[in-house]
Amino acid sequence: MNIDRIQNEVQHGEKIADNAVNIWGWGTPAGKARADRRASYFIQHGDITAGKKILEIGCGTGEFTKRIAQTGADITAIDISPDLLEIARETIPNVTVGFHVQNVEKLDFEDGSFDVVIGSSILHHLNLNPALKEVYRVLKQGGGVVFTEPNMFNPQIWMERNITFIRKITNNSPDETAFVRWALKKELMNLGFKNVSIRPFDFLHPFTPGMLIPFISNIGNFVEKIPLDRQIAGSLLIYASKER
Repeated sequence: MNIDRIQNEVQHGEKIADNAVNIWGWGTPAGKARADRRASYFIQHGDITAGKKILEIGCGTGEFTKRIAQTGADITAIDISPDLLEIARETIPNVTVGFHVQNVEKLDFEDGSFDVVIGSSILHHLNLNPALKEVYRVLKQGGGVVFTEPNMFNPQIWMERNITFIRKITNNSPDETAFVRWALKKELMNLGFKNVSIRPFDFLHPFTPGMLIPFISNIGNFVEKIPLDRQIAGSLLIYASKER
């Protein structure tokens, strides 16, 4: 376990807590549209319905927690940052959601506790192998995972992760990275996940002016169907299952 990386993420959460939603881009009209789309993918691909037990890792300020909670599912939302988690607790007073400060790499849950594990832009902050091992452990047989993550082939993402001064001005944490989809797929399969699917999506930038959102969204949806062009989309949609 990389203790320095964990501590860096805790400090990063403390640093950005007061302005996290804006730094992450979820507070703009386009950001909200992006968040709504991602939440719909979590619900659809996770088959999230009332009564199912859901673990959300890296819930941050709860932008996705509050959307998933509308299904009536029983949600356990965790984050390594007490500062971010306190904001989530204050803004989502929902009896079907329990918030906990936990490290994904060492979860305090029994084997097979959850029907679905979800997370938005969290795996790239973690030591991937130990984190995914824990996710696999707490997932029920027949359960599934759904994640969205930054795509390293996107030009903006690549610059943010690989050029030091851009990393700093865009408020990236010291250790966060992004993923090449076939390498991530191999990692998931090596850990025992089945039916692994990873596809690029999302060409809507969070700072797109409101009046242009429908137009850009339609273009993005079209480009996502073009095999070569979609490789530079901003995000990756990941889902997989654990055999019964």
